[in-house]
Parts: sequence; C-alpha cells; structure tokens
Amino acid sequence: MTSVQLAQASNAAVYASMLTLTLAMIFFAVSFAAGRRRVPAATVAAATARPGGGVGTAVLTREESPAPQALEPGRRSANIGMSLTWLSFLLLLVGVVLRGVWAGRVPWGNMYEFSITGALGVLGVFLFLSIRRDLRWLGLFVVIPTLLWLGLAVTVLYTEAAQLVPALKSYWLVIHVAAAIICFGAFTFSAATAGLALARGRAERGQGTVDIQGWLARMPSSERLESLTNRVVAFSFPLWTFAVVAGAIWAENAWGRYWGWDPKETWAFITWVVFAAYLHARSTAGWRGSRASWIAILGWVSFLINYFGVNIFVNSLHSYSGM
Repeated sequence: MTSVQLAQASNAAVYASMLTLTLAMIFFAVSFAAGRRRVPAATVAAATARPGGGVGTAVLTREESPAPQALEPGRRSANIGMSLTWLSFLLLLVGVVLRGVWAGRVPWGNMYEFSITGALGVLGVFLFLSIRRDLRWLGLFVVIPTLLWLGLAVTVLYTEAAQLVPALKSYWLVIHVAAAIICFGAFTFSAATAGLALARGRAERGQGTVDIQGWLARMPSSERLESLTNRVVAFSFPLWTFAVVAGAIWAENAWGRYWGWDPKETWAFITWVVFAAYLHARSTAGWRGSRASWIAILGWVSFLINYFGVNIFVNSLHSYSGM
C-alpha cells in the first residue's frame, strides 16, 4: 500500500470505530431505557423455598440477577452494546497500527495520535475489566466520553503524520507514553465509577437502597462503586509513578537534566499528588465515600489539564501538539 492508501485506511478505520461506538451507545441507552423490573414477591418466596435456598439465596436485590426473564430486554441490548464496543476497539486498534505504519514510527508523535491511542486505552481497560466482572451497566458512561474524545481528535486535533522532533527520537517514547496511555484509560474508568458513586450515594441517602428508581437502580451500591474506583486507582498509581520517573530519565537523556519544573512536568507531579491524596483518603475513615470520589475525579481533571493545557495553551519543551 502507498502512503496515501495507508493514511486513508487508518482514517477509515477510526471513522468506522466511531460509527460502531455510536451504535454501541444507542444499544446501551436502550438497555437503560428498558429499566430493571421489580422482582415479584412470589419469586423471592420461591427462591427461599428451594432446597438449599436459605437466607443467602433469599437475598434478591436489584444488583443481582434473580430472574433472567425480568432482565431480558435490557440485558439483550447491553450484550449487543458490549459486542459493538469490542468491534470498535478492534477497528480503532487497526486505525492506530496503520497510522504507525504510515508514519514509520510509533503513532504517538502529536496530539491526534495520542488522542486516538488514548481512546484505545480507555476501551481496552474497560473491556479487560469486563472479562472478569459484569460491567454492562458502565458501558454507556465509557462509550460516551470515548466517542467525544475521538470526535475531538478527528475534527480539531487531526494533523498529518510528520517526522518526530529530535527530543522524541528515543526508545523512552515507547516506554513513557505507553505507561501514560494505560494510565489515561484507568483514570478515565475510575472517574466514571467515582462519578456514579457520587450519584448513587446521594440517592441512597435520600431514598434508601431498596427504593431507588430509574437508571440509578441499575448501578451497584455506592460502596461497591467506591471499591471498584479504589482498585483501579491502586493499580494505575504505581504505573503513573513509573511514567513520571521514566519521563525524568528521558528528560535527562534529551535535555541534560532530570527535572526542570517545566509546565508538563509540574502538572504530571500535581496529578501524582492528587491520586496519592486519593489513596490516602481511602485509608482514612473520615475521608472515604464522597470526599474520596471527588478527589479521584479531580485527579482525572488534572490529567486532562496536563494534556490539553500544556500542549495547546502553554509554551513548553513538551509542546508537541502538531496543530
């Protein structure tokens, strides 16, 4: 394939991924609209009466799956949404790989390339975690920001592939940016679960766990959402620490100093401090719950400021937007 054909194929794969994500969003929305029906009292009584039913079997809540037929309409749509999300991930992976083949380097040389790879990271983290647990209820809240992110990439951030500036011509580009991409996916995932934990927690305080209606009834309890957020941040924080340290080593290799309080270095450190504060808050009884969730969201916002603010609005040694 010629370079023009590779560029066209890469762009086509990205657009196809966006179209597939749009369909996934629709099916996830249909799943939410279908709602979760109440479980009849007879179903609960029957479950209790079954051999070996006992107390453990009788506890049937909206967070479980007591009657498959009651959940079938929403479940079917959510299953289709998950399948489309997998397809979108594969299409976007093809687009990223073809971009790299076209450029003759890793596809992380400007904001457009990092953005589509970052979107790939978000979908990858979500789908990887969905292998081990049922995350269909979270699909809509992952697909929407990813779709918006890709839309911003192709409309505002798009630029033709070009040769890397001298400072980027290093194997540290692969090490440092790969870690940052995984962290971006994990931070976005944790921000989504933290936001849902805030909404669910507010509903629980106002209505009680059993009486929650509407889309929040499809969510796990706020405690489970907070626990999931904590696990993802606990995984990504050491990786972000590694990314910051790797960036410092790369800076010494490129500019002859490990740390110079460049705006991007500063914001990377601020992001690190915010997530360190989150983990500390989770270990402190008085700061658990909604306070810790707000800190997790603040860490994600700090990451976005580091990415957009430094690359677009601030003169920095790290300004590689390509725009």
